[in-house]
Amino acid sequence: MTWVTGAAIYFIIWWMTLFLVLPFGVRRDSDIEEGNDPGAPAMSRMWGKVAINTGVALVVWAIVYAIIEFDLITLGDFGITR
Repeated sequence: MTWVTGAAIYFIIWWMTLFLVLPFGVRRDSDIEEGNDPGAPAMSRMWGKVAINTGVALVVWAIVYAIIEFDLITLGDFGITR
């Protein structure tokens, strides 16, 4: 795997895991002001979620990297031959 391929795979994994991390710790605002959406969170804490997401994506990427580099799972495992 080249570094460009690794970076592209990490970028895709990062975006996919972001949608898993976004709901963490969401609390609805109890004091809703005029014009605000009642479903909007009181505090989004995005930087913390970005940091958690980066760590989660790094772990998932390391697993994918190991599978690709060390041929832990191949097409032959699924009965597909070339």
